[in-house]
Amino acid sequence: MPKHVCFIVGVVAVMVALAARPAKAADDIESKAQACAACHGENGVPTSAVTPIIWGQQSYYLYKDLHDYHSGALDNPVMSPLAKGFTLAQLRQVANYFAAKTWPAKASPGAAAAPDGMTNCRACHGENYEGGAPAPRLAGQSYEYLLAAMNSFANGERTNNLDMPGFMKALTESQRDAIAHYLAGL
Repeated sequence: MPKHVCFIVGVVAVMVALAARPAKAADDIESKAQACAACHGENGVPTSAVTPIIWGQQSYYLYKDLHDYHSGALDNPVMSPLAKGFTLAQLRQVANYFAAKTWPAKASPGAAAAPDGMTNCRACHGENYEGGAPAPRLAGQSYEYLLAAMNSFANGERTNNLDMPGFMKALTESQRDAIAHYLAGL
């Protein structure tokens, strides 16, 4: 789904979800989080390959990104206005809500051997790239999302992490491409 369509669907979904919510459930994070399904999927599988999987993702990572959209450290035409509509305490609850979900199962042939350039990745992202303090799960994210995120760090477009821009700039485009393919296949 093109980004502008996802934005429109996301905004409409938020407005509908907020309007349809009973006053009694004003603090019900589950009902507030339903708007996320417009892009991130009803069953944890995003509607677009460039949208990350958030079901089962690390809570602290989800909160950091939501906080960064809320503060302006990250900017996205869909996520920034949505995050700013929540308090920081609600963002923590949303992060915990999605972290408690099960990572969506994926039928894939599996990945080949890890490509060159991944030496430092396990230190933060875990032995199997399933995340760890303070880094997100990478295993099983889509190739398109992973490559876009790595290129954003390499090109200086994403700066909400002190280490990643340097790591990504040190890799060639073909190394980032190979890493994204490998991680997507896990």
